[in-house]
Parts: sequence; C-alpha cells; structure tokens
Amino acid sequence: MTHILLVEDDRSIVTNLTEFLQKESFSITAVDGQRKALEMIEESAAEFDLILLDVSLADGNGFAVCRAAKSSTDLPVIFLTASGDEYSVVTGLDLGADDYVSKPFRPRELVSRIHNILRRYGKSNTTLECRNISADIVRGTVKKDGQEIVLSALEYRLLLYFLNNQGIILSRSQLLEALWDIAGEFVNDNTLTVYIKRLREKIEQDPQNPLLIKTVRGLGYKMGD
Repeated sequence: MTHILLVEDDRSIVTNLTEFLQKESFSITAVDGQRKALEMIEESAAEFDLILLDVSLADGNGFAVCRAAKSSTDLPVIFLTASGDEYSVVTGLDLGADDYVSKPFRPRELVSRIHNILRRYGKSNTTLECRNISADIVRGTVKKDGQEIVLSALEYRLLLYFLNNQGIILSRSQLLEALWDIAGEFVNDNTLTVYIKRLREKIEQDPQNPLLIKTVRGLGYKMGD
C-alpha cells in the first residue's frame, strides 16, 4: 500500500483528506509542522512513497521540508498552495517539487496527480488482484478472467476495499465506514447487503457458493486466505 506523509497544520484538511485518501487505498501519516516533518524525513524516509506538503506551517514553512526531502531522499513532493499564490508555486518548483495543487482542491484531481507522479517514480502498484479478478486503480477498470466487467461506483469501491484487505476479516461496520458518503448519501446496513450480493453476482463463478468474498459467520466477510 502506498504510504503518504501529509504535512499540514489545518486539522479539518488533515481529517477530511486522510479519510478520502484512505478510501482511495493510501496509507497516511500526518504531521502538523516543519520540525516534525523534518524529523520524519530524517528518521523514517524509507517508509514513505510521497510527501503532500503545505507551504504555510505553524512553526515554519514547507520550503525547508521540501529542500530536506530533495537533498537526502528520492521522495516525490506535491505542494498544497493557497489559490493564486504564484510565488509559492514557483519557489516550490525551483526547490525540486514535482507538482502543486491549489487550495481549495478537488480530491479526485489530487489522487490523479498522485498516481501520475508515483508512476513516474516507479513507485505505483496500479493493479490489485485476487484469484481471477484484477482491478486497475489508475484506469478504474476491473477484469474477470481477463475480460472487463462493469461495476457501479459503490461496487467498485467495495471491491477495492476487499482487495486492499485480503486475508482480513472485515466487519459490517468497517465496510459501512469505507463506503460512507461515496454516493453522496448514507449507506445503511440493508444497502450493504444488497451491494455485496450484486458484487458477488459479477465477480464470483458461483455467487451462491462464493470463493472470493466469503461470509465469516457472526464476524463479517473476508477476501482471500
């Protein structure tokens, strides 16, 4: 799983962005200042695949963090900048930043830029697989036995969550949280039952005897061994 270091001191942005990126199958570690970010880069740079970096930080700025990252690691850096702040954009790019996204940003555009940069650095694992099912997370396509199948947005997100948590028993509450607000509305327990049934009908050879998404009685569901 791709591990991102998020350096941002706006708590609401950290909360919302972390939740969104986790649903997009990223692992997030967030710090709120220059000092903490520099410590993470010095001590744990090898654990990360990319840095999302705000320009303005409570105890400094993102430029120092970018300079440290580029001088001692091969980590790609994306700056998060205030809208129309041309100086910050130019300064960040001059320091070696790979891209920038202006606030307020569209989350899906940010995800697209992250994937593009990870591919450029050879860090992106764009295909998730289980048995005869594969999902290309960049193109948003799913194949069964090599043939593309069509999933709804919620079916696709549900499948990605299972693929990213293979071998782990997932409770219904975990699945409901993962699907929260993807369609712009609350997903309830009955809806989850319906979508698991629909997903099984599309990916299982025998939906009545599923081999991919198994029911673990009293606990939830599990994909893989």
